[in-house]
Amino acid sequence: MPATHKDSLSDIKIPGTKEHFLDPLSSKKGGLGRLRYLSGGTGPALVLLHTVRTQAEHFRHLIPLVQDRYTVYALDLPGMGYSEIVPGASYEEPAMREAVKSLITRLDLRDVTLLGESMGATLALTTAADLPERVRRVVAINAYDYAGGIKRSSLLARFVVTGALAPVVGETIASVQPKPIVGAVLRGGLGDKSALRDDYLDELLKVGRRPGYPVVARAVHGNLPSLIAARARYPEVKAPIHLIYGETDWSRPSDRQANKQLLPAAEFVQVPGAGHFIVLERPDVAAKVLNNAL
Repeated sequence: MPATHKDSLSDIKIPGTKEHFLDPLSSKKGGLGRLRYLSGGTGPALVLLHTVRTQAEHFRHLIPLVQDRYTVYALDLPGMGYSEIVPGASYEEPAMREAVKSLITRLDLRDVTLLGESMGATLALTTAADLPERVRRVVAINAYDYAGGIKRSSLLARFVVTGALAPVVGETIASVQPKPIVGAVLRGGLGDKSALRDDYLDELLKVGRRPGYPVVARAVHGNLPSLIAARARYPEVKAPIHLIYGETDWSRPSDRQANKQLLPAAEFVQVPGAGHFIVLERPDVAAKVLNNAL
């Protein structure tokens, strides 16, 4: 059974949800470690997957819009949020996909809708390819599966990510998190800059101070090649797919067209004026897709 803590580790509370933990099945070196997730609501299962440098609270505005129709499970991906940081762990796409599959199979979730944003969108699609008997629908928002990624956001983002990945000094750069710089990098993924609330930014900075987090940050930023490679799995998905892109997302029209061609049966939506973090600035768009799918 999943372990539960009475008090949430996060300073952000989402009404109607509780915090839970899945303990690892083994102590194998470099394994998944302890996984944290939030759950609440009623109805069929909806698993929410966040993106780079974020956590389950990324969905704080979406969950209230759907929890009367779905039982929501918002996962902190390995090493992120308050999931355990395991020395030597992999943050490549297959390893993170195993964490998503572990949540679904250990809780014996069926008839699952998977919604992911950015990196989470790619994981939603590859998880659906691996678990066709459990996944009924996939909502993939601004899939993060193209060269460049966040470096396309701005010169500042390019400098920060390139520095964090640099040999020798990268871990030091990744550990330096001035609030104005982190805020500016994240706002580069928004059409509506005000959608990044100050309390959420504070929460992300708090998580970033966890011992070992700079190593995780470097590894996750460095896993982009594995996310690009994961596109090869997309055509294996049997469930209906909704592809959602922000008009000003970091992906180029050619990237979006490539996924449309790879998934010709998918429903495609482009959100005018929205950027990369649609769940933050336009949670109503995702909620409409989810609620109309029932």
